[in-house]
Amino acid sequence: MWRCTGPRWSSEGEAGEERGFRQGLGWYSAERGAERVSALPAGKRLAFSVVGERRCLGVRRGGRWIVCPYEAVITGTAARDQCEECARLDRSRSVAADTMADDPRPYGVYLAYFGPGLVKVGITAAERGAARLVEQGAVAYAWLGRGPLMAARRAEAVLGSALAVPDRFAKEAKRAARGVLPAVAERSAELAELHARARGLPGWPETLEPVDFAFGDHSELFRLDRIPADAAELGALTAGAEVVGEVLAGAGADVYVRTRTAGAGEVVAVLDARLLSGWVLGPARGGVTTVPVRKAPYGRGARRGGTEGEGEQEGLF
Repeated sequence: MWRCTGPRWSSEGEAGEERGFRQGLGWYSAERGAERVSALPAGKRLAFSVVGERRCLGVRRGGRWIVCPYEAVITGTAARDQCEECARLDRSRSVAADTMADDPRPYGVYLAYFGPGLVKVGITAAERGAARLVEQGAVAYAWLGRGPLMAARRAEAVLGSALAVPDRFAKEAKRAARGVLPAVAERSAELAELHARARGLPGWPETLEPVDFAFGDHSELFRLDRIPADAAELGALTAGAEVVGEVLAGAGADVYVRTRTAGAGEVVAVLDARLLSGWVLGPARGGVTTVPVRKAPYGRGARRGGTEGEGEQEGLF
């Protein structure tokens, strides 16, 4: 039995390179102790049904999965694919939760652009290159500096307090901005201006090596030109629900699908692939999507803070 582990962006390049990213879905079989990834390129046909119960995936440590000892059932509406106990264990050794301050790896501080006025600051292990930026759906980005973890954390805090640069945005804000993106030159100019202001701030950590401004853009990788501004949304998954359609584009955890529904006809809708994690997916029996489709809860420009064989599911993806 293969259980989905959610969206995966893999790279064909060497560690740290910023090329060759491909969106896909991860899978894990506890019985086999094996993992795989199914690619989700544009034009890919989807036809799957949701089977059984959504289960906690456990904790990933040392490059492998530690299966949830409770076999906990989790709600289909949560983006998080862990029960409370496994989530607590995960946070006990996490850079994001500030419980791994002794990590010796160098870190990079970046500015991530999602749309006009939607620029956040963040950090990521330098060895990962732009992977973290791709995973969170950053349309464009620029590096600010590289250095020890705590120096990177301090720089992140300096930008937050001095320039009110946030460290996160809600997915609704990111989705809304993709439909109203300005030209590449305008994106670059906004990032360059903030990069210069950030580098001029007092209190910049001495151990953080500054990086000159260099603009990076993911709009072609994400195929953002194929995403309509009025894309609908696929709602929560439940046992027996089906998704049938064609992949148009993908950004971060979002997969945009052209699909046909019983009530609304043909639509382009976005699926948060994190909602697939923890489910077993089987072949679809019908020819339409039965997951609830709803109009996006934001308007144009709105802003909101805050692998073939037995047991393999290549026919689905």
